[in-house]
Amino acid sequence: TLLHHPLTQILTRTPHTHLSNSINMAALSAIAPVVTRVTAVSTVKTTNAKSMMVWQPHGNKFFETFSFLPPLSDGEIAKQVQYMLNNGWTPCIEFEDAAHAYADGHGWSGLDSSITAGYYDNRYWVMWKLPMYGCVNPEEVLQEVRACTKAFPYCYVRVCGFDNIKQVQCSSFLASRPPNDGTFAALNERQV
Repeated sequence: TLLHHPLTQILTRTPHTHLSNSINMAALSAIAPVVTRVTAVSTVKTTNAKSMMVWQPHGNKFFETFSFLPPLSDGEIAKQVQYMLNNGWTPCIEFEDAAHAYADGHGWSGLDSSITAGYYDNRYWVMWKLPMYGCVNPEEVLQEVRACTKAFPYCYVRVCGFDNIKQVQCSSFLASRPPNDGTFAALNERQV
């Protein structure tokens, strides 16, 4: 309990005078752990110029999680889906064409969708079939990603994970880009 803590006993043992305050501080210093100071950030000029590059803002569009990486393999997608399943989330596949996939503007509905409104017409993509309720195997999701990509080869495909208790999307990642996608820079051209 708080009454038996050494710090409480030191503070309550001595009367509150100027002399006792210095005694209290000495006692506090005696029981305080020793902390070693470590320099976290160096202000020395870097010798590696690659570590101080600037992000290329043009022709370098990305989506949510993992879209900055090279395309994910089936095995990597399966691991992400397994993570969703382990958390009890329901996988769902969505797709959209390049003209509507990015939330660059505020859409075409004419609604006030300023930054304070938090609404973008193209934030929501078309759902491929229904959410995969009861899915227990990542291979089921991979089959649906392949079928969606085959049916809509010039669309982006993403996998989302929904929490049915909290009623929110908890995860989302890009599973496929169209073959003619030129909206993002190659790995070696993303920084200058």
